[in-house]
Amino acid sequence: MRLLVVNWQDRENPQAGGAETHLHEIYGRLAARGHDVTLLCSGWTGAPPTTVLDGMRVQRVGSRWDFPLHVRRGYRALRAAHGPFDVLVEDINKLPLLTPLWAREPVDVVVPHLFGMTAFAEASVPVAATVVAAERLIPWVYRDCDFTAISESTRDDLVARGIRRQRTRVIYCGIDTAFYTPAPEERAQVPVLAYVGRLRQYKGVDLILQAFARLRDRRTTLEIAGTGDDRPRLEALAASLDLGERVRFLGFVSEGEKRALLRRAWVVSLTSPKEGWGITNLEAAACGTPVVASDSPGLRESVRDGETGCLVPHGDVNALVGAFERVLADPALVSRFGRAGRTFAESFTWDAAADHTEAHLRERVRAGGKAGGDHLSRAQRDDSRSAS
Repeated sequence: MRLLVVNWQDRENPQAGGAETHLHEIYGRLAARGHDVTLLCSGWTGAPPTTVLDGMRVQRVGSRWDFPLHVRRGYRALRAAHGPFDVLVEDINKLPLLTPLWAREPVDVVVPHLFGMTAFAEASVPVAATVVAAERLIPWVYRDCDFTAISESTRDDLVARGIRRQRTRVIYCGIDTAFYTPAPEERAQVPVLAYVGRLRQYKGVDLILQAFARLRDRRTTLEIAGTGDDRPRLEALAASLDLGERVRFLGFVSEGEKRALLRRAWVVSLTSPKEGWGITNLEAAACGTPVVASDSPGLRESVRDGETGCLVPHGDVNALVGAFERVLADPALVSRFGRAGRTFAESFTWDAAADHTEAHLRERVRAGGKAGGDHLSRAQRDDSRSAS
């Protein structure tokens, strides 16, 4: 197949996150299987306009801030240079680019998650209002498209917004369980609480800081890994809570450093109000580390409450303190949650996600690009979490 994938960023972009990991893991595998895959995305200062990543031809146009103004030009140039594609796959992880209005190929849609009203927790009112308004166009502009969600929560969100359920499917993310593995000997001698992810206001890292400040065991330390524009506010909050050296902001960490952090932590925590999935939860579980997370869309599917960790009502700091205290005070519970987490994580593979993506796109091509073909049954969706 000849596939054009349109996404705001590629994995080399300094602002890349989970959506880019998801894209490269799946479509890089499809490229390795012999499919012709082109990625059209934005660039950044100093970025080369073209490159090859994971076997995919990458074309960068515009920047993070004006990509929608340049994406059509990039599309026309690619089509002129390489001919038509079989399918255009739009990965909607910021503003929808409204590809069905201007693309000549059939459009398939991947949705990690939609922001909805949570946009107002991160962006200014004008920007958040723009995001909300743009998302409301999706049921109309993409009405003839098929949708792939990465969680049942996102699928339910799409259906609630007016997308027909029979045109949606869930293909779960995978993780590298050969890289993220338990190492009990690396567990810290004293309790360590960890956060790994972008430092953005909507991520709710301030809730973790507030709960951490109220823990009874003052030996416990908090390590926060990641970059983002919310770091100054979070550092000021840590100072106001008089946390001193008990909190460490690690900044950007490599994959190896992230794995080391997940292994030495007793608990990893994510407290955002909404996620597409929560890959870090599964990476922690693969390392045998429990997770305490908000009981919010996406996150509740990557943590099994009472089995691999704990889910608490989002925004309830008292409940968060209680969950932290319960796990951090009980090394045996850390080990039990960790063992169950490893088993849970092993059921999610990128190969399976690529298999189901490939099968769906082949069906689209065989059907002449028409949407609404054979969709994954619940049994097939469950199977997508199993190793191929």
